[in-house]
Amino acid sequence: MKRTKPWELSDEAWERVRPLIPERPAHPKGGRPAQSDRQMLSAILYVLRTGIQWNALPRELGASTTVYDRFRLWEEQGVFERIWQAGLQEYDELEGIAWEWQSMDGVMTKAPFGGAATGANPTDRGKRGSKRSQLSDGRGMPLALVIAGANRHDMKLVEATLDSIEIERPTPTPEQPQHLCLDAGYDYEMVYETVKAHQYVPHIRPNQHNRATHARPAQEAEVETSSSLESMKQPRRWVVERLHSWINRSRRLLVRWEKLDSTYQAFLHLACGLICFQHCDRFLSLQVSE
Repeated sequence: MKRTKPWELSDEAWERVRPLIPERPAHPKGGRPAQSDRQMLSAILYVLRTGIQWNALPRELGASTTVYDRFRLWEEQGVFERIWQAGLQEYDELEGIAWEWQSMDGVMTKAPFGGAATGANPTDRGKRGSKRSQLSDGRGMPLALVIAGANRHDMKLVEATLDSIEIERPTPTPEQPQHLCLDAGYDYEMVYETVKAHQYVPHIRPNQHNRATHARPAQEAEVETSSSLESMKQPRRWVVERLHSWINRSRRLLVRWEKLDSTYQAFLHLACGLICFQHCDRFLSLQVSE
């Protein structure tokens, strides 16, 4: 497979995305022709991967105002979310989503301009920040993503994250259970109840401070802790950490510059879709080489 620069739109990616973009209405009265969808998507991808400001976009890629207007139009039309869903669907058809072992974690980013879904970051001297809660499958592919203020505790985002999976989730069965791995920051009774209500088998690292301050039945806590530790002998939470790293390769997402949560989410959806497409390309190239 030919290697491309990360900010370039490959032919393979464009062929996947092209059917997801609504056709533009005709203008019978004439006027200046609209810029091509591929050129606009290439410019948006350049902003995503390099982190450049809109008004600093190289003119040869397109006028910054034109590119931004197209970005907002596609955001309103749900194009970027459909790209993510299409990537997951292709991944599921080629390799199959690894539903058996899933992992969730949250990560905080700076948000110097503030805006919706931001809050005081407790790890950054109270500066404005955002948190994204992410769910991955057993290989690290993004299944769900929710954004909130940096001061929102991870445990309060569990239900919203599990309810926002971008592709239909198969119903777990005794023969094919679905496990959810979480770190010690999720060791709260309400998290256990939420995870079980969504038909997952919880595997949460014990937090001794929480055990001491939030009383739980001793026998039940002992059984769950033993079960979790037994299942975690083979590390499974690292896959969501890898997903954080993959998303952060899109430099526009290292710091949240968008005031609107919808535009920030649009960039995240596009990044998740591209991650799925890249994984599919690697899988296909391995199949060909074999």
